[in-house]
Amino acid sequence: MRQYAGYGTAEETNRRFKYLLELGQTGLSVAFDLPTQVGIDPDHPLAMGEVGRVGVSVPTLKDMERLFDGISLEKVSTSMTINATAHILQAMYIAVGQMQGVSLKDLSGTVQNDILKEYVARGQYIFPPEPSMRLVVDIIEYSCKNMPRWNFISVSGYHMREAGCNAVQEVAFTFANAMEYVKAAIDRGLDVDEFAPRISFFFGVHNDFFEEIAKFRAARRLWARIMREKFDAKNPRSMRLRFHVQTCGSTLTAQQSEINIVRVAIQALAAVLGGAQSLHTNSYDEALCLPTEKAVRIALRTQQIIAEETGVINTVDPLGGSYYVEWLTNEIEDRALRYIEKIEKMGGAVAAIKSGYIQREIADNAYRNQKEIETGDRCVVGVNKYVVEEEISYEILKVNPEVERKQIEHVRKLKATRDNSKVKKVLQKMKEIAESNENILPITIDAVKSYATIGEICDVLRDVFGEYKAPTVF
Repeated sequence: MRQYAGYGTAEETNRRFKYLLELGQTGLSVAFDLPTQVGIDPDHPLAMGEVGRVGVSVPTLKDMERLFDGISLEKVSTSMTINATAHILQAMYIAVGQMQGVSLKDLSGTVQNDILKEYVARGQYIFPPEPSMRLVVDIIEYSCKNMPRWNFISVSGYHMREAGCNAVQEVAFTFANAMEYVKAAIDRGLDVDEFAPRISFFFGVHNDFFEEIAKFRAARRLWARIMREKFDAKNPRSMRLRFHVQTCGSTLTAQQSEINIVRVAIQALAAVLGGAQSLHTNSYDEALCLPTEKAVRIALRTQQIIAEETGVINTVDPLGGSYYVEWLTNEIEDRALRYIEKIEKMGGAVAAIKSGYIQREIADNAYRNQKEIETGDRCVVGVNKYVVEEEISYEILKVNPEVERKQIEHVRKLKATRDNSKVKKVLQKMKEIAESNENILPITIDAVKSYATIGEICDVLRDVFGEYKAPTVF
């Protein structure tokens, strides 16, 4: 059971972490603000107005220290939504663990580290695809060798679903990306049965109850087939689809927002019946603001009711054998496989992304969905049917603008008081390693320990790798 707890400062998020642990959450999940995701510091002009807004601001190791103050990393598993700068945040997490006396082998958690979907759905990329893929594999390689309890990639369909793709496309595009990562790791010299068991996935779930259950069943079957037939995996664990599910914010409405509680419960139940091992339930005020603590508590209790009161977790694949569910599972698997084969003929996911193919497919489907809502062909209760006159007046969470000022102050003070000669040396060494084929994680750990900022580290890599400019998609 997971709920995200990140916005504002590290101190505020630390308090929310402790609150959720008291409520019975079994793992910590944190999303980072946009400046952290794209590798710029809070005092950068482009960070203005974004610091701490959609996630927690963690530009330095000091912030990571504050984030986990009083929380033993030996006793928690932390999932971090981070991609372009995943290697830096993982390095910070490792450094905090070492400060606490926790060995690498005892650190448990997940970095999303799925850069390909950023080019497709979110736009939080920095570097071109090729060097970005190098950073992804650096994390996989380092984690395989040093961190046996660390999940080094969570391949995400969720963000593509939120951007507008349908259930079939979500499975197909997620697995096309995953295949690209597997190929890259094998090309690095890693054995597929060494790393594949620790690949995890992240899917969304919508309101079409049976379609979503069938989607997850089809995905489990298709991933096993891909690993066995395309990559010659021998270990059964390499073929296992380990996946996290989050209910989809795009399905929730500002109108009559309390009924989102029902939508979330239905979506969460579909995820469980489809075989999800990990679940996040969105808060009912998703369409209005970042979640209030009341909304988060209701969302977490929804999971707990499903897990502990309904009995649906007491049997494996409870809808297996249903004529409709079995037919729909076959249909989704077949259609997803046709998409994957088409992408393979293009040269793989990176080639399909650089051509704009996947982006166009998602945009076209999003347009069709919106048109159906506007014409009334697709019912959205409270929006185009069963509408009531209401004045939307709810408790809205607002991030204090003081967060940005404080973070700027923290970063500037840190830069003035640290050993800047040490920072300069470690960043020069990082540049040399970035220009070579050497794994970048060890020097990144050294850099964050010297209190180099995320912006300074990424500026070095920008100089070496360049920045990506997305193709125009019509």
